[in-house]
Amino acid sequence: MKFENTGIESLKADLTRLDEVMDEYGLVRADQWDYERVSYDRKFEMKEGTFYLRVQGYAVEGDVGSRHAIIQLITPILGKHYYPHGVEYGEGENFPNSLVKQCEKILDQVKSEVEQFAL
Repeated sequence: MKFENTGIESLKADLTRLDEVMDEYGLVRADQWDYERVSYDRKFEMKEGTFYLRVQGYAVEGDVGSRHAIIQLITPILGKHYYPHGVEYGEGENFPNSLVKQCEKILDQVKSEVEQFAL
């Protein structure tokens, strides 16, 4: 599921500051990066299954490996984990309304904070 028109997709920000804000909201980068891209994930375990909110971006300047990069964020997505195959982000998935609302709130808060230092 894509979270369209959140405003996040229009933001560019310094990687170090972005890492700090995302971590505040449980969105962890961990090993989800290469020299040009980043992915921040937050895991939700519910009776309906395991879900992941993912915020992604790509370097428009610098590179992620050096920790000196400007990241252009893109449309956030929500996926459901299926053992043993992995996470499905398709539009055909069903997501609990409470989870969707919680993710929208998190994304709104992240956007508000990142806007403070966005480039």
